Amino acid sequence: QVQLVESGGALVQAGGSLRLSCAASGTIFSINVMGWYRQAPGKQRDLVATITIGAGTNYADSVKGRFTISRDNAKNTVYLQMNSLKPEDTAVYYCNAHIVGIGVRNYWGQGTQVIVST
Repeated sequence: QVQLVESGGALVQAGGSLRLSCAASGTIFSINVMGWYRQAPGKQRDLVATITIGAGTNYADSVKGRFTISRDNAKNTVYLQMNSLKPEDTAVYYCNAHIVGIGVRNYWGQGTQVIVST
């Protein structure tokens, strides 16, 4: 059984920073891609950023230059450093990981709420 547990969501003022973490646990042989997605109220879940096992990254245009994704392969953990936060960044942030374990599949975390106030 694999679990993804996120942390770090909070209420923050515009212009502030937050760091999200997501740790994967269970029977894991490797994690090919880890990423962050977000879903604002009434909207679809959108990609924020992804990072490969080789540290290749991809970002949504709306967060380029403000957010940085990183990972610690030894800890099976992915991070999202969010700077210069804007009210439009308000959403539930979900961790996603493509994991090779007993099988091979995508896993989602439970989500962590980020609220950016004006």
